[in-house]
Amino acid sequence: MESLLSSFQPSLQNFTSVRRNRVITPKALISLTYAPVSTQQKNPSTSSSSSNSKPKLTPKTVKPVTETPNAEPKKKVLIPIGYGTEEMEVVIMVNVLRRAGAEVIIASVESELEIEASAGTRLVADTSISTCANQIFDLIALPGGMPGSARLRDCEILRKMTSKQAEEKRFYGAICAAPAVTLNPWGLLKRKQTTGHPAFMHELPTFRAVKSNIQISGELTTSRGPGTTFEFALSLVAQLFGESVAAEIGAALLMRTDANQLRGEEFNKVDWSVNHIPRVLIPIANGSDEIEVVTLIDVLRRANLEIVVASVERSMQIVASQGTNIVADKSISAASETIYDLIILPGGAAGVDRIQKCKVLKKMLKEQESTGRIYGAICSSPLVLQKLGLIKEKRVTAHPSIINQLTSHVNGAGVTIDGTLITSKGLATVADFALAIVKKFHGHARARSVAEGLVIEYPRS
Repeated sequence: MESLLSSFQPSLQNFTSVRRNRVITPKALISLTYAPVSTQQKNPSTSSSSSNSKPKLTPKTVKPVTETPNAEPKKKVLIPIGYGTEEMEVVIMVNVLRRAGAEVIIASVESELEIEASAGTRLVADTSISTCANQIFDLIALPGGMPGSARLRDCEILRKMTSKQAEEKRFYGAICAAPAVTLNPWGLLKRKQTTGHPAFMHELPTFRAVKSNIQISGELTTSRGPGTTFEFALSLVAQLFGESVAAEIGAALLMRTDANQLRGEEFNKVDWSVNHIPRVLIPIANGSDEIEVVTLIDVLRRANLEIVVASVERSMQIVASQGTNIVADKSISAASETIYDLIILPGGAAGVDRIQKCKVLKKMLKEQESTGRIYGAICSSPLVLQKLGLIKEKRVTAHPSIINQLTSHVNGAGVTIDGTLITSKGLATVADFALAIVKKFHGHARARSVAEGLVIEYPRS
C-alpha cells in the first residue's frame, strides 16, 4: 500500500478572517483548499458559444421548493458569469449556497445565456444580467478566471449593481482574479483589506493586500482561487445564515476537519502512462453532481488531458443536482465510437440512477475493464461498477451513505486506487481525485504545477 496526496489543506485552526476590524475565528467552519484558475483564455468573438455557430440554449429548471406562508423570504444571491469565467468557482458557490437555502441566480453578462468557461466547460445561465438590474440581492458574488473577470468588469449593468450593493452595505464578494481585475477598477476596494489569486496580488492596493485564503472586510469577502472556493462559499453562508448552517453544510460536503487526515492511498500499483495525450470520458446525466463533473473537467484539462463530456440523456444540456445547467460535448452514442484511456463516473444520486440505465455506457465500462484500461467512480457511482461486476476484489471507497453496500471497501482516505480502478468519496474530495489522476498519468511535478495554479497546497515530493 502506498500513500498518495498527503495532507495539503489548511487546518481549521489556520482559518481566520477579519470583519469590521475584528478578528473572528469561525470554529464551526470546516476548512478546505481546492479549485482552479483559468489557463485557457477564450476570445469572445471566436467562442463556441456564438449564436452564429449553434442555436441559443435556455436554462432548464428543477422543481422549486415550496415555501410555507409564514416563512422568511429566501436570501437572494447573484452570481454573474461571462466568457472565460472560472467554472469551478461558479459551480461550487452555486451548489453550496443553494444547499444553504439561498435563491441563487446565475446571470450572463454576454448576449447569450450559454458561455464557455475558462477550461472549456459550457454553462447556461439562468437569465441575462439585464433582467437583474432592478432587483435587490443579499449578496453579489463574483467568480474569477480570465478573461472572465475582465468581461465582468466591462459590464456596466453589473458595475452599477455592485457599486450600489457596496454603498447600501449589503454583502458582496470576489474570488481569484476578480478582486484585482473587476472590483479594483470599480473603486470598490478602498479602505478594504483584500486577498486574491497569487498571480494578481500585485494589482491589489499594496498596503491592504493580505495573503490569506479568506479575507472579510466589512461587507466585502475576498478569496484566492478555485482551491479556496469551498472556504469562500462557506464563509458567505456563515454571514448569510449563521455558522451552524455553514458547519452542517461543510460536513455534508465531506470537508476535512483533520489536517493530518490521509488524502489518498494506492494498492496493487500499476503504471498508467501512455504514449499519447490521455483521453478521458466523463458521462453526465440529469442529476449529476455539478461540483464533481466540473472539478474533473477543470483540473484534468489544466493538465492537458483530452476530456470528452458525454450526455446519456436525449438532450445535450443537462440539469445537475443543484440546478446548474451544463452542456455536454457530445452524446454518449457518439462518444462510444472512441476508445478512452479512462472513463470516470460522477456522483449525484439522481444522476447515478440515470447513468446506470444507459446500455451504451455499461457496454463501454465492461470493455474498459476487460481490456485492462482504467476506470473510476465518485460518490455513489461505485455502486454502478459493482452491479456490473467491475469491482470484484478491488479495494474501493465511496460516499459514506452507500459505502457499506460495497463488498471490498476501505473507509480511511478520500481517494483509493487499486490497479486500474480509482474511486473517491465525492464532493470536497474530487480535487484530490483529479490530482491523483494527473500524477498517475504525468507524474508528481505536473500534478504539483496544476495544484499551484488552483491555489491548492501540494507536497513537494
